[in-house]
Amino acid sequence: MRLEITTVIESIDTIGRETAVQTLDKKVAVITGGASGLGLAMARSFAAQGMRLVLADIEDAPLQKAVGQLVWDGTPAIGVRCDVSKAADVEALAARAFDTYGAVHILCNNAGVAPGGLAWENTVADWEWCLGVNVYGVIHGLRSFVPRMLKQGDAGHIVNTASVAGLLSPPNMAAYCVSKHAVVTLSECLYQDLRMQNASIGVSVLCPAYVPTGISDSERNRPDALKNPERALTPEEIARKEQMRHAVQSGRITADQVAQMVLESVREGRFYIVTHEKIKAAIEVRMQDILLGRKPTDTFSPRKAS
Repeated sequence: MRLEITTVIESIDTIGRETAVQTLDKKVAVITGGASGLGLAMARSFAAQGMRLVLADIEDAPLQKAVGQLVWDGTPAIGVRCDVSKAADVEALAARAFDTYGAVHILCNNAGVAPGGLAWENTVADWEWCLGVNVYGVIHGLRSFVPRMLKQGDAGHIVNTASVAGLLSPPNMAAYCVSKHAVVTLSECLYQDLRMQNASIGVSVLCPAYVPTGISDSERNRPDALKNPERALTPEEIARKEQMRHAVQSGRITADQVAQMVLESVREGRFYIVTHEKIKAAIEVRMQDILLGRKPTDTFSPRKAS
């Protein structure tokens, strides 16, 4: 049995390498959430390889600034304002990308938001906002881009940004964890579906832990229709927000380092991108909790993360 499992794993690894996009010069990448944070870092990393870029973001001013800098540096790039929670916006993004460049080789479904709070305290608006961006944003990306990428026939790659919160279940992060677990399993299913079709499109799921980005301030982009009524935060809520903001900003791996990992994974056809090596021990604990029938272990609350 051990030999059979090893053989299967080796076979899967070989397929991953076959679908890798190793030559990036003049290829086209689309990045949602591309105006800041991990998205912008990915854009810079791809630009350094000679790629042409389509950046999408809900924030127009930072988007135009990011695109302007890339173009100034000599990278062919366009920006498209896009609310990824809306299917029509993402379909328009795909149409614009293919109309402009004629092809898309790398799709990074990266836009994300991060509401916190206790599971029973998240409002319907919290859930709709979080799932709309983090889950439906990826769903819309796949539905709009994959058929076009299959039709063009070139080697391609899709990177879905999840989080290590898609592999763990810490407290005070129910809505976010639900959304990121969904992205992980969606990516796994996508990988299998593309294999069944013998498609030359690889898949990676990006699972970073704390990285200094603006994710802890994502409330700035919440649509008015999904905002909660204004009220004074409790001391506990203030403490949780500050704890999370501090944890994010104290991350020991930079967005540029994560972007380099993404670039290497695209070239190597690697599926799981777990950016923080130490967090794998916590993932193993969760897997053991499941296999041994234990109660869930708190392995990744901000106060415990290294």
